Amino acid sequence: MAALPLLAALTACEDFGLSAVQGELTWTLDKEAFTKASAEIPDTNDFLLTVSDAKGKVLYEGTYGDSPASLQVDPGSYTLRIVSVPFTAPAFDRPQYGDEQVVVVPSGQNVEVKLQCTLLNAGIRLKIASDFLTTFPGGVLYVKGGNTRLMYSYKENRIAYFQPGEVQAILYNEGKDEVLFTRTLAQREILTVNLSAPATAKGVSSIQVSVDTTKTWRKEDFTIGGGNGTNGGSGSGNNAYGVSEAAAHIGEEDVWVYGYIVGGDLSSAGKSVKTGKCTKNTHLAIAARSSVTDKASCVAVELPAGTVRDALNLVDHPDLIGKRVYVKGNVVESYFGTTGLKGTKDFALK
Repeated sequence: MAALPLLAALTACEDFGLSAVQGELTWTLDKEAFTKASAEIPDTNDFLLTVSDAKGKVLYEGTYGDSPASLQVDPGSYTLRIVSVPFTAPAFDRPQYGDEQVVVVPSGQNVEVKLQCTLLNAGIRLKIASDFLTTFPGGVLYVKGGNTRLMYSYKENRIAYFQPGEVQAILYNEGKDEVLFTRTLAQREILTVNLSAPATAKGVSSIQVSVDTTKTWRKEDFTIGGGNGTNGGSGSGNNAYGVSEAAAHIGEEDVWVYGYIVGGDLSSAGKSVKTGKCTKNTHLAIAARSSVTDKASCVAVELPAGTVRDALNLVDHPDLIGKRVYVKGNVVESYFGTTGLKGTKDFALK
C-alpha cells in the first residue's frame, strides 16, 4: 500500500545526538473519508491499528478504540497501519478499508497523523439470469483470483472480494473448466457482471461504466451464446442491498433495500433530512447508520398510499426514527436529489 500524504511536511533532525528529547505521536481517523458510497463498515473503534518504529518494534497493536491518546517516542520514523478487518484470502462480504503512513517525529515535537481509510481490496458480483440455469443445469460457477477460487451459487447475491489484480469467472460443466472471462480489478473497484446464457451460440459482451466517490463501480453484461444480457437483482428481506449499495443497482425493480430510518420532509430539508416533527407522509429517508443526517448519504423511500404509508409515515409514527427497516421497490437514480426507492410495495421492520 502506498503511503498517503501526511498532514504537514516533516523533516528529521540531521543529528539527534545526546541532547535529543522524546516527541509525541498522536493519530486520528478521518471518518469523512467514508462517503455515501461506502458499504456498511464496522465500527471504526474496532479497526485494527499497529504502530511500529523503524526497526519493526511494535509500540502498539490492537483496536483503534483501545489505542492510547498519544505515545511518547524517541526521535525517528514510525509506521502506522490500520485496517478494518484482516484480509488474507478471497472471501464474500469482506471489504477491507485501511491506510498506512510513515511519519518522522523530530526531537521534542508533536506529530499528528490523520489516517484516511479507503477500500484496499476489489470485488466482483455475478448477477445470473434464469436462462443460465436452464442452459447449464449441471454447471458450477467459480470466481478465481490467484490460486484461490470461490464457488458462486446461481442464487448468490454477495460481492466476492479479492486482492487487486486478475479475476476469472469459470464455468465447470460436463467434467471440464471453461474460463468465461478474465478481468483486471483495481483497488477500490467493484465489478458487477450480468451473466446470461441463451441456448443460441457465440457471444457478445457490452460494457457500461459508472463511477462514484468511494468505489469505482463497473457494470457489465456478459452473454454466452449471443443476445442481450438480462439484469438480475431480485432481492429478499434476507439478502437486501444496503443503502450504500443501492446506487450500483439503479434501474432494478422489485428489490429489497435496508437501512435505518433517519428522517423525512426531504423537499424542504436542504442538505439534511428533517429528524423530527415531520409534516410529509409520502416519503422517508433511510441511511446506513442511525446517526446520519446528510441527505446525500440516504436513500429516499417513496411511501405510496395504502398499507406501506399507513405503517411507515413519520407524521403518524415519529417513534420509527432510528428503527431498522427493509423496503421493497424500484431503485431510481434521483428522488428528492438523492438515490431513491419508488413504488414501495412491501416492508419489514427489524
